[in-house]
Amino acid sequence: MQKNVDLTNCDREQIHIPGLIQPHGILFVLQEPEFTILQVSKNTFDLIDIHPQELLGKQLQELLDAQQISQIKQCFSTDFESINPVKISLKTQNNTFFFDGIIHHSQEVVILELLPVTSQDNQDFFTFYQLVKAPIKQIQNTLNLQDLCQVLAKQVRKITEFDRVMIYRFDEEGAGKVIAEDRLEELTPYLSLHYPASDIPKQAKQLYILNWLRLIPDVNYQPVELIPTHNPVTNEPVDLSYSVLRSVSPIHVEYLQNMGVSASMSISLIKNKKLWGLIACHHNTPKYVPYYIRTACEFLGHVMSLDIGTKEENEDLDYKLKLKTIQSKFFEAISETKNLVDALIDRKNELLELVSAEGVAVCLNQELVLFGKTPLKTEVQDLINWLSTQINNDNVFYTDSLIKVYPASENFQDVASGMLALAIAQSQKHWILWFRPEVIQTLKWGGNPNKPMEVDENGSLHLSPRKSFKMWQETVRFKSLPWRKCEIDGALELKSAIVAMVLKKADELAKINVELERSNRELDAFAYIASHDLKEPLRGIHNYSTFLIEDYAELLHEDGVYKLQTLVRLTQRMEDLINSLLHFSRLGRVELVMRRTNLNELVESVIEVLKISLKESKNVDIRICRRLPDVKCDRIQMSEVFSNLISNAIKYNDKANKLVEIGFLDQEATNQPTITFYVRDNGIGIRQKHLDNVFRIFKRLHTASQYGGGTGAGLTIAKKIVERHGGKIWVESTYGEGSTFYFTLPS
Repeated sequence: MQKNVDLTNCDREQIHIPGLIQPHGILFVLQEPEFTILQVSKNTFDLIDIHPQELLGKQLQELLDAQQISQIKQCFSTDFESINPVKISLKTQNNTFFFDGIIHHSQEVVILELLPVTSQDNQDFFTFYQLVKAPIKQIQNTLNLQDLCQVLAKQVRKITEFDRVMIYRFDEEGAGKVIAEDRLEELTPYLSLHYPASDIPKQAKQLYILNWLRLIPDVNYQPVELIPTHNPVTNEPVDLSYSVLRSVSPIHVEYLQNMGVSASMSISLIKNKKLWGLIACHHNTPKYVPYYIRTACEFLGHVMSLDIGTKEENEDLDYKLKLKTIQSKFFEAISETKNLVDALIDRKNELLELVSAEGVAVCLNQELVLFGKTPLKTEVQDLINWLSTQINNDNVFYTDSLIKVYPASENFQDVASGMLALAIAQSQKHWILWFRPEVIQTLKWGGNPNKPMEVDENGSLHLSPRKSFKMWQETVRFKSLPWRKCEIDGALELKSAIVAMVLKKADELAKINVELERSNRELDAFAYIASHDLKEPLRGIHNYSTFLIEDYAELLHEDGVYKLQTLVRLTQRMEDLINSLLHFSRLGRVELVMRRTNLNELVESVIEVLKISLKESKNVDIRICRRLPDVKCDRIQMSEVFSNLISNAIKYNDKANKLVEIGFLDQEATNQPTITFYVRDNGIGIRQKHLDNVFRIFKRLHTASQYGGGTGAGLTIAKKIVERHGGKIWVESTYGEGSTFYFTLPS
């Protein structure tokens, strides 16, 4: 026995390849196609008067007649379960033996198990029908799961005549609970007792899924070896997962002996291909169950397995209907809202009732809102960060004992021992978390579940089943009421409703955007045509006014000349505005020529062009703080952006020493995928109330004669260019001290 033994040792026991069988039958390992006997159980002389060594290497046809061999071969062309057992009679020199033959494939060999029958075992279909008819009828009349289990326990005991029949149900952690029982009156009741998951290790549960029925007629049996021990072809122990005679784990035998059980039979209850529970039959004395009775019990197990889902759905129907009503009203309400966060806040009580929680945290759009009994905001935020690493593809996480998976929850277990978390959008950290407080419970165990280890006389540790199965009570803390499937389904439906609402809004927004794009294109076209067509008559007015001044100024009064000069000035002003409008409209019509651009060269070129006007503006200091990065952009349009911003920085500056600073922010500081550039000046600044207007077309903050005039279109054009590059532009300013214009470009 290993010294460092723990509960996981039991999980590693290879119970499917024991190399041993129970003694109430014979097992052959056969090699196709001649059914040559490779291995055989050592008990053949006891059952058919032939020593096992005499059988090895022989072909099965030397024991069975041709008709039986043909019948066995037919098994391989159809489903084993539909043809087993095969009636077999085996003749020896002195006797004829009758068996139920159970056949199946195991890896590359054929397993044939022979189970002795008596004359009473030769039952027909009508006997089977009589066995299951009454139980099926009673099962059909049950209204709920509890009634179903109790009826089944009673009927199985009636058919098998075991002393005790129990229905086990496994929880999500694998622990079992006796939910129905039928027994001899003098036996101690086990109803409502819990049994730890370690009582039935994982690999044993897997075998219960493969084999629906498992019989141990006498737990005190002496195991029978196979000879040779290993398959002589593969030199590996033969896999007996599907064998009905497979020997039982010594630990399980000891477990049954400690319970005072001498015979045992288990029938699997399977739901959605998972082991839901067991029909466990116990007898105080050895008891062999004929195969036809076993078949009837297995059939009842199948029937109940099919009915489990329906009965569970019908449990607490009133509660489920109440939840559905709340869900329907809640989903309808939030589907009509324009602001999801406001809708959830307004209906916080319904949000709690949706899953019967006492607290909820809503994290949407970087806003965390708490209702009811919840942990603190910082604790919830930490919880969300942890959940981001735990959530599965279902986008839902739930537990009734948060402390088991998140030890930090010990600080707030009084309000959040249970948690149901719904990830609406993990990448954006949109979550809804429901909380339930701790509910202290008293569990009744069938013996102390925490002491499976014993110390042998030599001091070594020994993994042992419990000696006592008397009721052992445990006070369970740090657990909430469990989350029920209908509540979890409700949470998932809420997510679907929110996603549908978001998609609906996105669809509406997309339609609006399409319409806006169309309108913008039409406006651009209109602006282009109008400005182009207006220029010709305007140029005529301007020219004729100029001609009148040149040719008739001497004939006109001074007032008339002044009016003509005003007319010329206004037409010039209007032409400037039309040219700006024409240029602005063209921006949206011209395709960008995107290429990698050295911004240092671009900005220096812009400054060179501006030097012509700088000759008249003395004491201007333009600085490029550090080498600008290369970006992908339209070189001509980006030149216009820098030209507009730098010329404005010079123009709107009343300082004796004018300073213009050009640079960019570190991406680590902005935490953005784009690069943020800026043009900063020490000019006149902008009042706070005007900051939103500076990018509006033809919106000037000063009169045309101040600061060198201007059309008021330059910043609007810069904004449009930046936005066409996928960036944004904004300004920060202190009136009287200067302004900084920022804009972003993809890196």
